[in-house]
Amino acid sequence: MWQLKWQTDFPESAPLGSFSGCDNYDRTPAAFCSGLPASLKSQWWAYPTGWPDTATEGHLRLGGYYDPARTISISDGQMHIRMFRGADPIHSATVVPKAGIGLMYGKYVERFRVSDPESSTGYKSSHLLWPTTEPLTYEVDYPEGEWDSGFCVHVHSVSEGNATKNVCPATGATFATWTTTEVEWWPGNLAFYLNGTELYHLTGKWVPDQPMSWIIQNETALNGEIAPENSSAQLNISYVAVYTYAGKKS
Repeated sequence: MWQLKWQTDFPESAPLGSFSGCDNYDRTPAAFCSGLPASLKSQWWAYPTGWPDTATEGHLRLGGYYDPARTISISDGQMHIRMFRGADPIHSATVVPKAGIGLMYGKYVERFRVSDPESSTGYKSSHLLWPTTEPLTYEVDYPEGEWDSGFCVHVHSVSEGNATKNVCPATGATFATWTTTEVEWWPGNLAFYLNGTELYHLTGKWVPDQPMSWIIQNETALNGEIAPENSSAQLNISYVAVYTYAGKKS
């Protein structure tokens, strides 16, 4: 069913400042961050400095701008995504595994935890599959949620009348504990897993039928929470894997 394309448990370090020079070949397999060493440059891209996050694009009370050189680092077998705010907008962070760019079907796995949930108000994640070709008819978000809470599945489909399916399973899982999530996408099917247990399964017109890219997006909260001035919060990721679809599965 699935063939491993790429995985990492972050054996190589990259200090703050390494994710720089990222405005290259936007969201294509040729994208890179020039500040990374060659081995990591072939694996990762990040949204470049100055791009607005979703809250900024939506003209919310508080928004953010992507700032990879000051928010993303790798050490001690983990990727660290530390978003922060001074008196101004939030410094947001989105990383893109290059192995997950532009696939038609796949399996996407990550293990993560917010290290300081008590101070994470106003920060969120929306890890997603996003189309690489137009028209932009689908969006698949999981895990999505504010860092001081649990997380949900959000799937948008133009083919279903431009509707969105929102599901927040009552699992008790939050960003505060180490969690493994998986998204499986194969012809006519989307399945979402939490620590090895299937949470939700969609079929039919909810399922993308165009190439998608896996994007690990982290940004300003959209639920009205406001990150205090001079605050910060950190997401740690210990494992990431991308699988391609090898056929079959009922």
